Amino acid sequence: MAHRSEEEHGAKSPQIGEDPAPSAGVLPRISTSEINMGFHPEDPVEEPPMASELPLNTAVSANVAAADASDIEWRTGQVHTTDDGITLMPTRANPVARSLLAKMWISDTPPTQALNIVERLQGTPYANPKVNDQQDASSRRTMEFALDLGETLIRYGAGALEVETSIIAVTAALGLSHLDVDITNQSLHLNYSPPDAESYSVLRVVRSYTSNYAGLVLVHELVSDIIAGGVSRSASAKRLKEITRRPKPFPRWVVASGRALFAAAFVLFIGGSWAGALVAMFSSSLVTQIGRYGSRWRVPEFFTIAASTLVITGIALLGHQFHAPLDPALVVSGGILLLLPSGRFVSALQDAINGFPVTAVGRLFSASLIYGAILSGIAAALVISDVLGGEEVDVHQIVTTQYPAWLLVVLVAVAIIAGAVSEQSSVRLLLPTAGIAVGGYLIMLLAQNLGLGERALPALVATIIGFAARFAADKLRSPQLVLAAPAVMFLLPGLMIFRAMYGIVINVDDMSTGLVEMFNAMAIMLSIAGGVVFGETLCRPLTSNARRERRRIRRR
Repeated sequence: MAHRSEEEHGAKSPQIGEDPAPSAGVLPRISTSEINMGFHPEDPVEEPPMASELPLNTAVSANVAAADASDIEWRTGQVHTTDDGITLMPTRANPVARSLLAKMWISDTPPTQALNIVERLQGTPYANPKVNDQQDASSRRTMEFALDLGETLIRYGAGALEVETSIIAVTAALGLSHLDVDITNQSLHLNYSPPDAESYSVLRVVRSYTSNYAGLVLVHELVSDIIAGGVSRSASAKRLKEITRRPKPFPRWVVASGRALFAAAFVLFIGGSWAGALVAMFSSSLVTQIGRYGSRWRVPEFFTIAASTLVITGIALLGHQFHAPLDPALVVSGGILLLLPSGRFVSALQDAINGFPVTAVGRLFSASLIYGAILSGIAAALVISDVLGGEEVDVHQIVTTQYPAWLLVVLVAVAIIAGAVSEQSSVRLLLPTAGIAVGGYLIMLLAQNLGLGERALPALVATIIGFAARFAADKLRSPQLVLAAPAVMFLLPGLMIFRAMYGIVINVDDMSTGLVEMFNAMAIMLSIAGGVVFGETLCRPLTSNARRERRRIRRR
């Protein structure tokens, strides 16, 4: 016990019969033994604590005592037993155990903490953008450029994730932080709220769309150059304006020829005759003109697609009425494939999976309307043919022609190249797109020989195509959608759609079969879109940005 201070020794002694003034600081500690003995010495000796008085983690048994601070076991947190059989428990936790518990229970990012928006770039082609410190400090002009960039991407058919990551990467590279991006269907909203400056909020609504995959590739290259740190904002705005003003790679007559060639090649691919291929070419040429005049006269897309499908089905039924050597079901299947909204289904499922539910619902509803327009055109043509006394079509006994395997491979390549031309894809991407499609077709033949079901087969092939498209897009500096959307066209169930609509409209007694087949066709289209997105997700760890990120982490 410590001795009393000089101030305490010099204090006035209490009188006889008076109680001493209470002072907690000057009272000595009295042990239990001293109380029992009836005396308290000047300097009592502190007793060692009993086992029951030890902390919970040290009160193990009567032979357990606290270790001395000089022991190495106390400093390292290890249990030690003396020669006398006494177990010394450390008063300090084992550092290894504490580290393990910290990793198990303590998270690096608390769940209530806001995530940095730049982390959205992880796993995308725009990860780790390089910030250019020599940029113009005008945040408003940077946001206007980001709006123009996002609007161009949406008009050219990019998905919501592609638009969001492009804007985040560009603004981060141009020196803008504290930026929030909100994409809701066709509206684009940017909010810039720095902690020590004035806030800005800008909104842009996209009301027009066009097929321009080549322009989408050019915008992708522009974003890649910006995040590399070699392009200023003014130069980027100039390049973006040049991209939007640049004509499409193929003129209208080439696009019309591509659509006609695609229809003819696909009719042959599914077993149609050469006469059926020629009829499909003629009907596709008419569809191109219908779409051109419908766009010029501001006719809604729903009615344009319905009129195009009506013409395709009507020409096929007319040829069947005059006993032409063709099967109308195969002709209609080849003619409507380019009208099917396969790209929209892929974008809708991609948006839903990547966390854009409102945009996904909007695009899915838009794609479903196009799907409904196709069904309406087929149904109208069938009703007109039935009213005029046309000859019925046996959709369950379709006459097909067997072609050699090498010719089928060539037909797939020709059809996919023609379909990519109709979507205004870049010239340098035509052969890679055809190569991905041919590879998917060969895998489909292998899976068919192994006995894979007709429902799971399109999903498997679409997954492989999506994987290969993402890998090739990373090497060719292009979005994955530009390669994957044309490459999966040969998987679309055009023949199933016609048979289902014929059963619903004509064979009323067997309407349930047509409805089931219609549902199966819709399910196959969704499985194809989901397979493309799943394949892209599987390929993300193999992209160049992911490999650079892993090397950067290892160097830490």
